[in-house]
Amino acid sequence: MTTALHIALGAAGPRIVPPAPVPVEALLLNRKVEEAAALMPRIFGLCRAAQSLGARAALGLPVRPEDRTALADEILREHLMRFFVFWPRRLGLPSTPLPSQERMAEAVFGPVARCPGPGALDDWLASGAGVAPVLAAIAVRFGPGEAVADLPTATAESLASGAAQENSPWLRHRDSSLLAGIAARFGRGPLWRAAGRLVDLEACLTGRLAPEADSRPGPVLVPTARGICALSARVCEGRVSSFRRWTPTDHLLARGGVLERALASLPRARVELAPLVVDILDPCLPVHFEEAADA
Repeated sequence: MTTALHIALGAAGPRIVPPAPVPVEALLLNRKVEEAAALMPRIFGLCRAAQSLGARAALGLPVRPEDRTALADEILREHLMRFFVFWPRRLGLPSTPLPSQERMAEAVFGPVARCPGPGALDDWLASGAGVAPVLAAIAVRFGPGEAVADLPTATAESLASGAAQENSPWLRHRDSSLLAGIAARFGRGPLWRAAGRLVDLEACLTGRLAPEADSRPGPVLVPTARGICALSARVCEGRVSSFRRWTPTDHLLARGGVLERALASLPRARVELAPLVVDILDPCLPVHFEEAADA
């Protein structure tokens, strides 16, 4: 069973071959609910707190305060790792240690200690403050309309499917004027997606992101660093009788999804930027690139 994402780039467009799905339901069927909930974060190396909280909620177990705290910490750390370690390396910038809690807002945003307004974006990108150099380096690499993907907005109902849809941190910040301004100027491309993480990071730091499992009828919805995870389960006599999950990565890799469309809208002459596009989209999988036979 392959665990890597394979991407072939050629004149006919990208060919994306996702890895075989993890047989989650088969691993959990007939297990006691507590055992199943404890197993979920062991199956998945990334987003362990989200998997744990979501599994407990879907299986009818109480969500503990420590589950919420762990998820909030996980989302914050995932964002910080992108801005301070992973993306700088890909962009040829120096990576730096993650900032301490005491100076985190200033380390991320600079002296203003918050996201810039849409009218102040250009000045902030040029300021060199906080992680502005990372966003600025992304901005100069992609012109308007390059590596963009416009998809239907995910809904509570559509998340419980494998259909291509927009499932990203933007779902939590649809009223963000900063993101709306970037989308209008550049499209929903790499800068917009990186800035979506920035806005979500600010929500983490200001306490506006309160991780919780959605208690509405239907699949449980759980926030993650990459978007929203949907989980559905049935329990019979204390044991798991069915279990389904749909993740932001599932929607990202769907046929006609964000990854396929973003790579398809990247000019062929700039195909060397494909790994950066994938890093920003962050499928949380190892990725292998190859040149298609039609290249």
